[in-house]
Amino acid sequence: MLKFSKMHGLGNDFIVINAIQQKVELTTEQIRFMADRHFGIGCDQLLLVEKASSSDVDFRYRIFNADGGEVSQCGNGARCFARYVRDYGLTTKDTIAVETASGIIYPTIQTDGLVSVDMGKPVFAPEKVPFIAESEALTYLIDVPDYDKVEIASVSMGNPHAVMLVDNVDTAAVEKIGPAMESHTRFPERVNVGFMQLVNSETIRLRVFERGSGETTACGTGACAAVVTGIRRGLLARDVTVSLPGGQLHISWPDENASVWMTGPAEHVFDGEIAWSTLQQI
Repeated sequence: MLKFSKMHGLGNDFIVINAIQQKVELTTEQIRFMADRHFGIGCDQLLLVEKASSSDVDFRYRIFNADGGEVSQCGNGARCFARYVRDYGLTTKDTIAVETASGIIYPTIQTDGLVSVDMGKPVFAPEKVPFIAESEALTYLIDVPDYDKVEIASVSMGNPHAVMLVDNVDTAAVEKIGPAMESHTRFPERVNVGFMQLVNSETIRLRVFERGSGETTACGTGACAAVVTGIRRGLLARDVTVSLPGGQLHISWPDENASVWMTGPAEHVFDGEIAWSTLQQI
């Protein structure tokens, strides 16, 4: 039997698997099956807890989207990862050094149960997002198939993001623009698409269409991406509350040379097991 836990951060839900105390080898098709909400367990992403590859870090953190593709970073997942390794006795530390495909992050579990994560520095150079552009700019005009030109800001928070301003997230064309932008040719590795509504300089509303998962109730890296692009454009303060469909995150970016900090909840839902014989049929 393959043991797992179901967790969520503001409704952005995860299957978390301890790959330290059990052998785990999953194919893309098996991950898709487990992520399926009708035939499998159901999740936005599957998270693997693995042994660290060096003595400088405590754990390795791997992330797979619902379509089975591996990605480099997930903010809500990082908070759930931190709570998981603490709650299941894999560490007693409050601050944990975690290796990801995009670098080392340092989730910190606070006394109130919330988790703060040093999400690293945002990257705006187009070739590093990656995003195809002649030169770096605050915003870019981009043609969206079957829609029109839209203005976006582009940034990497360990994964690529395109952020656009909208008058109202409730009426934004997320279902139309999200899929078209996700696989746009100017984003060679696809992109997460954020729809940001300004409430005031310290508050935004946000919806995110995530690559490989579709729209989710919350996206931690998407919240970071929206805030830093808003700050660069002179629209937002350095500390911002981000209201997502699943709840609120607090994002702080002290200065242009600093890391972005994200604080929010991480909740355990249930533990379960799935038979390897079931997965082997996939």
